[in-house]
Parts: sequence; structure tokens; C-alpha cells
Amino acid sequence: MKLYNITATLLFTTIIFTGCGNNKNQNTHEDEEKNNPDAIIFTKKQQQKTDFAVEDVEAAPFDAVIRTAAQVLSSQGDEKIVTAKANGTVVFSTDFAVAGKAVRAGQRLFSIESGGLADNNLSIRYAEAENEYNRAKKEYERKLDLEKDKIVSKQDLIKAQTEYKNAESVYNNLRKNFSDGKQTITSPISGFITKILVRNGEYVETGQAVLIISQNSNLFIKAELAPKYFSALGGITSANIHVMNTNKTYSLEELNGKVLSFGKSADINNPLIPVVFQVSNNADLLPGSVVELYIKMQTGKQTIAVPNEAIVEEMGNYFVFVELTPETFEKRVIKKGITDGLRTEIKEGLSAGERIVSKSAILIKLAQSADELDINSGHSH
Repeated sequence: MKLYNITATLLFTTIIFTGCGNNKNQNTHEDEEKNNPDAIIFTKKQQQKTDFAVEDVEAAPFDAVIRTAAQVLSSQGDEKIVTAKANGTVVFSTDFAVAGKAVRAGQRLFSIESGGLADNNLSIRYAEAENEYNRAKKEYERKLDLEKDKIVSKQDLIKAQTEYKNAESVYNNLRKNFSDGKQTITSPISGFITKILVRNGEYVETGQAVLIISQNSNLFIKAELAPKYFSALGGITSANIHVMNTNKTYSLEELNGKVLSFGKSADINNPLIPVVFQVSNNADLLPGSVVELYIKMQTGKQTIAVPNEAIVEEMGNYFVFVELTPETFEKRVIKKGITDGLRTEIKEGLSAGERIVSKSAILIKLAQSADELDINSGHSH
């Protein structure tokens, strides 16, 4: 009988301790809710399913920022203008008659045809150049043989040689990529067709621009600023670029960029001051498009700043979520300052040493909304 009582007592004790272990997290949440009724629960299990992160709040240098629109431009070294090498009609290759098409160096782009033209007919010019080349070559070779016997003067030989070299140059220039009465024009570089300047079948003259090819590997980002910023432009340290079509923001360092130049004067026709950055196109930037530019200038100012993703808006007010415990958070109203496109200055609402949700803060807001809508959530106190 005594043995039975001891066994029962041990079993009961084990159940009590086991039950306490399972309710540890729940009790922690309940204690936090008692201390802070507005605490929001976001469990470790929920966090692991998202791109969740927290960071410590601390004062750090935060540069002054000029926010402006800027245009993406092709750099001169990355862009080639393809011109007509003879008078005639442009006939585009079917596969490359559209802007945006990728091409490789040496690939056929279009041909120049002059069939039916009374003047500057390419076939006639080619035949004339070939005949003149053959004539000048034979004349030079004939005089070269005569010169051995001192029958022709040195001056006559030099003249014949000059005529031969000139005819050879003209002939080789026309012969290059010429066949079947037309001249084929190939791509000088690998890249993309950015602009077609003439229509298929249009007549062009020698040297006329037909299309533009860009490699898009290096780009310019050009902004134009009001003259009031001139004195500050010498202190530019970096910039952040917000690409609006992808809603992504890149630092100048991420794009291997640098400050290329800024204007030193303005005139009455264009009083704005140009500022140009050069970047590598690691972000699929589109030449001709407009981006949002945050130009940063060093001030030495220390302030609290948080990632833009940490801030959520609600009814015109702005909040961050402060960590109370690893699974409970407090919604804190803040007053924003300036932003550099990646981080935002916090003027009021946060103190150094606190810890905030830096990624997926919107999910904490959704978890709070779900609790408010669920009438069975929470506990009775």
C-alpha cells in the first residue's frame, strides 16, 4: 500500500513538471501582456518563415542629402553609331530591325543597295574602282620593270606608284563586304540596338547615321541641381539610386560607381548645375529612363537612422516595432527626418540601445491586425 502511494506521488509530480515545461513560452507571453497589454506576439516559428531581422539602435554619422530626379545615359565609350558606307537604299536584316535586339561584333545588321539609281550607283562605282585598280596596278608594274633599265624616270615611277596605291585603297574600301551588288554593314561591337534612325528602304548617303548600338556595361547618371547647392557639391561622398520600375535602391558602391563631374558655372539659358555619376550596369538600368537620386554630402552629424523597411505607415503616422522579448514587440510612433533612399533619420521616438525590427516589419503589423480581428485571440485576465 505504501509502495503504491509513493509511485502515484512520483507520477503526479512528473506530470506537474512536464506541464510547466510546455507552458513556459505561453507564460512568458502572458507575463509580457500583463506588463504591456499592447505587446504583439510574433513567434520564432513565424520569424523563421520570413526574411525577418532585428538590429540595435545606435547613433551614427548620417550625411546631408539632396533628393532629385536624374536620367540614365549611355557612356560615350559604350556607344557606337553605325553609318552608311555608301549612297543607296537601306535594307535591314529581318532579325535586327528592332530596337532592343542583342547583336554580337561582326554580325550583319543591314545592307546598302543601289540598284536602279542613276547616280552614285554602288555596282557601277565598284566596277569603275576595280577597273581603275587593275589599270593602275599594271601601269605601276610596267614602269617598275622599265625603271630597272633606266628607261623611266624616278619621278614617273613614284607618280605611278601613288596612283596605284590610291586606286587600291578605293577598291578595297568598296570591296569590303560587297557582293551581289550591295554592301553589307556589320556590328562594330557586341551589345544592343538602342535606336534606329532610318526606315527600312530609305535612301541614305555616305556617312549618314543609320542606327546606334550600346553595350550598356557602363552608364552615366545625370542630375541637374539648382545653383543654391553649388557650394555643397565639392563635399559629395556618395549617392543612392532608386530604380522606380523595380522599386529597388542601390548604393553607388554596389554599382562600382563614382562621381564623374559637376558643373562649375551656369548660364542664363540653363541655370541648373549638372552633376554626373558613372556606374556599372549591375542593376539592369535602362538608358533614357529616369531614376530617383539621393546625393550624399558629409556633415559629421551623428543621429539615429533606421532602414526604410523598418518603418510602417498607418493613418498618416509612422511607426517602428521595438523588441521587448525575442517574440514580443511594441509598436512605437516615431517622427521621421530626411532619408538617403536606404535609411531614414529618426528625430523622435527611439533611443540608442533599443532593438527594432529591421526587416519584414509589415508582417508584425499584419500579425497585430489579425489579433485585433480574431475575437477569440488573447487571454482573460
